[in-house]
Amino acid sequence: MSGFSLDEDDELVGADIRTVSMAPELVGDRIDKALAASLPELSRARLQALIAGGRVTVGGAALTDASAKARSDAVYQIILPPPLPALPSPEDIPLRVLFEDAHLIVVDKPAGMTVHPAPGNEAGTLVNALLHHCGPSLAGIGGVARPGIVHRLDKDTSGVMVAAKSDAAHQGLSKLFATHDIDRAYVALTRGSPPGPRGTITGNLGRSSSDRKKIAILKSGGREAVTHYAVELTFGPATRPWAAKVALRLETGRTHQIRVHLASKGAPVLGDALYGGGQPALPVRAAIIEAGLHRQALHAALLGFKHPVTGERLTFETPLPPDMAALQARLLTL
Repeated sequence: MSGFSLDEDDELVGADIRTVSMAPELVGDRIDKALAASLPELSRARLQALIAGGRVTVGGAALTDASAKARSDAVYQIILPPPLPALPSPEDIPLRVLFEDAHLIVVDKPAGMTVHPAPGNEAGTLVNALLHHCGPSLAGIGGVARPGIVHRLDKDTSGVMVAAKSDAAHQGLSKLFATHDIDRAYVALTRGSPPGPRGTITGNLGRSSSDRKKIAILKSGGREAVTHYAVELTFGPATRPWAAKVALRLETGRTHQIRVHLASKGAPVLGDALYGGGQPALPVRAAIIEAGLHRQALHAALLGFKHPVTGERLTFETPLPPDMAALQARLLTL
């Protein structure tokens, strides 16, 4: 995963969005300088940080180069996240711990748990649970609002996550994610099946110009995203399956990457309210209800990496959670 990315719900709820069209005298200046002149209430350093964080967009695509030239034909949007409490509160929330030492902790995050506090989700998050489990020392690791967090899973995606407990681990893990030196495998249950028994999906991802809550494959701009998939099982008619079990491995880790890429191939993740599109076949709908699935059927099944402090190679794998396992069992009867 390339750096840390925010979920769009975390980013937009309560955010202050500014829109800027360049005055003629600013066209051709560095964009950070031009925006600072257009928005005097924001410092140039603050704008540089917002650009680096993907919070300045042009046509729905994140602008990542603060030295780019300001354009006369562009409308720039600057997303100012709302302030968060200085420090999340520790909460006694049970965690399924897969591994823990003095430097890091690996957990199996349940579906429905947000990773870090954000407006509307200030409590009950993984960060709140980690602060209670790991003690006050975690608070100083990697930033006040999101201590220890080096990557994330969507709220309704289950599976393996690692968090840092020391500065050395935080720096090392962040570097591993930035250089894609992480082994990650996911399992999705999809509506229909992507083409062929296996394949690779590419396409730069960025904010949709038509719906700021969605990520889209962009014709220009955005960030490179590469997803490899293999169809493990199909359900229903052999010639035109109603559903499939798909294994996925990531070369990059963009926001909603798997969900957007699978949807682009006509095989969205079952239960995905944002990217799911049309309804699945009636037998699949019945199976979803019987299985009690109330979220996207996506699970981060495997995470492997070199321990950033000890150098030991670590790999963690978890089975499908009960709702996805129950759905798979019912799909097998179709």
